[in-house]
Amino acid sequence: MLNTLEIVLIFLGAAVGVVALARKLHLPPLLGYLIAGIAIGPHALGFVPNTPETRYLAEFGVVFLMFSIGLEFNLAKLMAMRGVVFGLGLAQVALTTLFGIVAGMVLGLGWQAGVALGGALAMSSTAILVKLFAERGELETPHGRDVIGVLLFQDLAVVPFLILVPTLAREPENLGPALGLALLKAAVVLGLLLFAGRKLVRLWLTVVARRRSTELFVLNLLLMTLGLAYITEHAGLSLALGAFVAGMLISETEYRHQVEEDIKPFRDVLLGLFFVTIGMLLDVRSVIAQPFVVLFLTVIPVLVKFAVVAGLARAFRRPQGTAIRTGIALAQAGEFGFVLLAQAGGLKLVDSVLMDAILAAMLLSMIATPFLIAASDRIAMRFARDEWMLKSLALTQIASRTIKSNKHVIVCGYGRNGQSIARVLAAEGVAYIALDLDPERIREAAAAGDSVVFADASRKEALMAAGLARAQAVVVTYADAPAALRILHHVNEARPGLPVIVRVKDDAQMDRLHAAGAAEVVPETFESSLMLASHALLLSGVPISKVVRRVRSVRDSRYATLRGFFHGSSDATEDLAEAVHVRLHSVTLEADASAVAQTLGELDLESLGVQVVSVRRPGTMPPAPEPGLKLAAGDVVVLKGTPEPVALAEARLLAGQ
Repeated sequence: MLNTLEIVLIFLGAAVGVVALARKLHLPPLLGYLIAGIAIGPHALGFVPNTPETRYLAEFGVVFLMFSIGLEFNLAKLMAMRGVVFGLGLAQVALTTLFGIVAGMVLGLGWQAGVALGGALAMSSTAILVKLFAERGELETPHGRDVIGVLLFQDLAVVPFLILVPTLAREPENLGPALGLALLKAAVVLGLLLFAGRKLVRLWLTVVARRRSTELFVLNLLLMTLGLAYITEHAGLSLALGAFVAGMLISETEYRHQVEEDIKPFRDVLLGLFFVTIGMLLDVRSVIAQPFVVLFLTVIPVLVKFAVVAGLARAFRRPQGTAIRTGIALAQAGEFGFVLLAQAGGLKLVDSVLMDAILAAMLLSMIATPFLIAASDRIAMRFARDEWMLKSLALTQIASRTIKSNKHVIVCGYGRNGQSIARVLAAEGVAYIALDLDPERIREAAAAGDSVVFADASRKEALMAAGLARAQAVVVTYADAPAALRILHHVNEARPGLPVIVRVKDDAQMDRLHAAGAAEVVPETFESSLMLASHALLLSGVPISKVVRRVRSVRDSRYATLRGFFHGSSDATEDLAEAVHVRLHSVTLEADASAVAQTLGELDLESLGVQVVSVRRPGTMPPAPEPGLKLAAGDVVVLKGTPEPVALAEARLLAGQ
């Protein structure tokens, strides 16, 4: 018999391995936890027995998950999204649960099992969907806001389900009184905790925070979370309900964001252990013995849920394309579905053989989610009659704003960085068009006269409508490497030599983005450290002129495009001495250029008084501009020198075109 420490060590060892593998395959860690549980559970390798002690240990994961949901629960957010949350969300959970009740009665399982199965079916995966939508930049799209609103109601709906499901195992004649007693207990306990606890929690956290001890603060969070979970469990409710209340109480205080950061490591680790134990419930042999049942339970609930969500979205007057995308996103199972299913299994509401098939079906639907969402645009375009018209109208509006623009800058993202860049460009008389997905931000900025439109910059058609063929540069202002890589791919296809400047948080993605064709990658950490260093030098008494030279030197060594500047048609009139200024100039080599297949040494551009700063080659890391480098068609050669030698060097590179 394993002791608790041995069980935890096995859990952690399996979790580390599968999460690392899931990250490598770009899959959600949640799926890795489930697969690890299947492997080490009593039905496979048998490393860990499925005992009450093991399940109780796993419940702490649900406790901290519900605590996090409670932190997100605030009236301001609910009121802002009340139409979606209490309209579309409530209708989706109610209709899906009703379908589960009908299915339970038709299959002879009873309406009690139907309630549990319907509640499990109604849930979708917040963890998977939020991550996928964030990566795709779709959180602020119409279907993204609908999905988030429905997920919020689903999270709230778990609370009554956690109260309801344990009472369903009672005898029919005792069910009514048991349910009434459970609801009364919940009302009394929640009322006392919420009304009496608000001021007490705020006062206590203030006292603790004044001690300025991180350890003491975290210990108090754990005490409050587990203490309220203990109170609700001994009131005949559940551990998770008390944790939810703890999160709600803290969400009303000014310490909410600090609490969220402090509790996150505990939540993620313990939630991982919970999903490992859910995976342990699955008997793979039972699934193999009934593959058609598993396939049926995977496909039919997904189709039914898609039909329910898409139909309700249309009833709430959503466009057909938005309804289809929302339905596809919410059609799969979710983590709270496993919570309710585990409750139903423990109470013997569902047969163990059927439970294995349902668990496998839910797992398969979650695995399919990334692929379904990736295909959602193609599906919407195929089946939504108004989708092409709406897309064409949106692109036409973008194109109409840029039809007269030439040599403008496309700014991808109009947050703080995007707006700062736009103001600098406007101050210098450089035309720009900004693409963003936040409708409120666009409405206010457009009303103020800014050149910004609603569009997804990671889509090729949006970039082309924004005048990519005529633009002189593209700037990616948000630190999202996957989105930046998609933009670079589209730019390289349409305009291989067009400079793209990308913002990143740190140096980790620099090589990958340079290899994808980025002209320059600007890491936030580098720029912030440079500013800190310059202020430190100034305050240490170093003359400002020397600080400026030092900063310029460091930047020159980091950014190739700062070693000079690109010349514009207006420069000559601005400065009479322009003809002797060193500048940068980009030359794109077509297939018939004379420099193709020649090395830089053979071309000997230095003899003309010109330096080759860099050679950008789409799809690869920029090669070092060494004498032995052989040029190829599609290369963009960046030259540095005064105007006349640069013109001669360009002629030598392109002779024969």
